[in-house]
Amino acid sequence: MTDAALHAEWIVPAWSVPSRVRALMTTRDGGVSTDRWSGSSGGGMNLGLGSGDDVDVVVRNRVILARHLPSEPAWLKQVHGTRVVEATRWATEPEADASFTEEPGRVCAILVADCMPVLFTDRQGTRVAAAHAGWRGLVGGVLEATLTASGLVPADTLAWIGPAIGPSRFEVGDDVREAFIAKGGADVRVCFVPHAAGKWLADLPALARLSLAASGVREIVSSACCTATDDRRFYSYRRDGVTGRMAAVIWITH
Repeated sequence: MTDAALHAEWIVPAWSVPSRVRALMTTRDGGVSTDRWSGSSGGGMNLGLGSGDDVDVVVRNRVILARHLPSEPAWLKQVHGTRVVEATRWATEPEADASFTEEPGRVCAILVADCMPVLFTDRQGTRVAAAHAGWRGLVGGVLEATLTASGLVPADTLAWIGPAIGPSRFEVGDDVREAFIAKGGADVRVCFVPHAAGKWLADLPALARLSLAASGVREIVSSACCTATDDRRFYSYRRDGVTGRMAAVIWITH
């Protein structure tokens, strides 16, 4: 990272990666957003251009983040899909939900506010990737697609699942549960707890771990933080509706 000190609330993943791999995740603090996008004790670090916040303010927040990075993040136009692209400099953000790179100094980035940020690296630190995994992307296979497109070998890959909506707050219908069962078989049933008629509480991080393990990823670390229950630290779309976006970023140092 650069010499600029990270905000105390921002998260550095606790995983055993090569020293040349760096990653961080912002929280709702540390920026200049106000009103519903504000932080817990000051300016909010809203990084989402489509969140309803003032565009100039979001740009200022992105500048603040960039001070801690070797280059401007390769932002994506996320659509809850499974497309994966190589992170580079582009004039228009591509519609995709994951990116990868082998180039030192290039920053993979995703935005979240309840969906899972999942970061990847190989044990040698030669390639990294980042995926945006809500339930639609997870069912569709975005994590598997990221492994394939990036060229990461699952048995040689480390994955970090960042803060996301937790199992006590993520209510879904029968259709979502059935979609996961169709994809993952009976094993996924343990990730759903009956909540009301036709409703279930889903453990999204556990579903991600099952998908990664089924792909052959052996080392998976989860932050175990729930965005919906911790309104001091995190933005949450399910909780607040109109809200900000946090970023999870990963890169290889020069």
